[in-house]
Amino acid sequence: MEHASAASPLIGALIFLGAAVVAGPLARRFGLGVAVGYLIAGVIIGPAALALIQDPGAVLQVAEIGVVMLLFLIGLELRIERLIALRRLIIGFGGLQILLTGTALAGVAWAAGLKPPAAIAVGIALAFSGTAMALRILQDRGHLNRPYGERTFAVLLAQDLAVVPALALVPMLGDGPSNHATDWMQALASAAVGAGALAAIVVAGRYLLNPLFRLLAGVGAREVMTAAALLVVLGAAEISHAAGMSMALGAFLAGVLLAGSSYRLELEADVEPFRGLLIALFFMGIGMTIDMRVVAAHFLLLPVAVIGYLALKVVIAGALARLFGSPLPSALRIGGLLAGAGEFAFVLAPLSASEGLINGETASLLSALAALSLMAAPALVTLCDRLATRLEPHVDGPTPDYTDAKGQVLVIGFGRVGQIAAQLLLAEGVETTLIDANAARVEQAAKFGFKVYYGDGSRLDVLRAVKADEARAIVVCIDDQETTRRVVETLQKHFPLAQLVVKAYDRGHALDLYGVGVENVVRETFESALVLGRLALEAVGVDPERAAEIEGDVRLRDLQRLQIQKVEGITAGRHLAYTNRPTPEPLSQPRRKGQKIDGEAAADGPAAGAPAAAPAE
Repeated sequence: MEHASAASPLIGALIFLGAAVVAGPLARRFGLGVAVGYLIAGVIIGPAALALIQDPGAVLQVAEIGVVMLLFLIGLELRIERLIALRRLIIGFGGLQILLTGTALAGVAWAAGLKPPAAIAVGIALAFSGTAMALRILQDRGHLNRPYGERTFAVLLAQDLAVVPALALVPMLGDGPSNHATDWMQALASAAVGAGALAAIVVAGRYLLNPLFRLLAGVGAREVMTAAALLVVLGAAEISHAAGMSMALGAFLAGVLLAGSSYRLELEADVEPFRGLLIALFFMGIGMTIDMRVVAAHFLLLPVAVIGYLALKVVIAGALARLFGSPLPSALRIGGLLAGAGEFAFVLAPLSASEGLINGETASLLSALAALSLMAAPALVTLCDRLATRLEPHVDGPTPDYTDAKGQVLVIGFGRVGQIAAQLLLAEGVETTLIDANAARVEQAAKFGFKVYYGDGSRLDVLRAVKADEARAIVVCIDDQETTRRVVETLQKHFPLAQLVVKAYDRGHALDLYGVGVENVVRETFESALVLGRLALEAVGVDPERAAEIEGDVRLRDLQRLQIQKVEGITAGRHLAYTNRPTPEPLSQPRRKGQKIDGEAAADGPAAGAPAAAPAE
């Protein structure tokens, strides 16, 4: 009975999963960003509110694995050669950002009345930036490989490298002068251990991991590869942590060393599902650390402090970005991404209190400031991005020259779909004008013999310059749905005589395009999916003619569904789709034949319970 009354070990997991399921979609619905939703969910389920979870520290220890996996996946995309090329930004930009930000924040803390050692400790704790938040935003936008994304990442990597000296310096600030010599020796020993740990990860990554994965791949068991992937990530993280460094740094280095491996994609697929859920858990853990009593006691001071803190970090990071060659718009974006407090603020603030540098209330205030800055970070990034967009030149690519642009067909977007569509037109000798808003793609196309004009197809002046008014047909092959909508609106308004052929991302996008009057809509994956299914049928022995017949049937049913959905919405017409839902069957066969119980039954036979009539002779 005692066992039955005990709390289930699954309760905590169910609380976190329920909070993630509710908070993420709600936050996105209100435009807050899922990370902010997880932070708010952490506040609600944590000790400050409902107290469903009592130990945020234990949660953060587990959730930090999410940050570890995030850095490992980023490392898989970054070869060692690229990392070496970033060394100037890592050492110069990153080092100066930590030094100048820490010094400025220490000056503010000293002016607020803290003693110099305590002020330096506060400056160190708040100088770091939120790795998980910044990288989550960059990955969601797909901007990690852009110049400003690379520079932001270089600074975050420098901060991970600075964790060892930061953790060594704070205890030194709390000691008297007589202990400094011993502390310096301990710091040097820690640095040597850290260098040895990094060397061990490098050696293992270079010479052991590929043979290991080759051996395990021969086993043919998917779960073995998944276990090996987690072993590599967590093993590298633990080696780094045991040496006193950031766990994320060790995992990142392991990812970089495996970036050129033929097993990279397999590793990425194995680790990715764990990463997202643990990142959500990490943000909820941060939210749980917010002490609402401290927030209530300083409800006037904290908002002002958060705004000042974020503004100071934006200015310093933005100014350094300009110093290292970033244009002003990119510098603004970098400043916004680096403004939020780092995860190590929640380690260094309690450490400073334990060393006697600050009292417990000040440590709680610093943790609340750090958590609130992370909560405000997505809004700040959006604001900086909008300001940067306004500051960008109207045309930031090559100078367009449309003097010889002409043709019966205009293709807007020369990506993977536009390139193939243009092949049919060019094969028939149809005069075709190609434009694309990606300068790198325009240059790359020229190397393969294509004349592609640089230009934004949503701009009326560009469309007029490429003689869209002379085109009989305009093919829109743009990946972004919002940009496609703007282009279609402009074309319908100013070039109503041109036939529009528009690529849709999926069925919902196609229905939206039909809804605004576009007649020729093609889903980008529909035709390839049909061919894929037909080939799969043939691969399992279905006669090719029968497979082609099935393909035609599915195509017809899909067209019929679309016609119904144009009127009744996307959920209509489900009866036309083949599904793998099983047909319900009874669990056991009935023992006797059923009888009707309506009025007709009385005419056909005796009522229930009545004696059976003698059989007719």
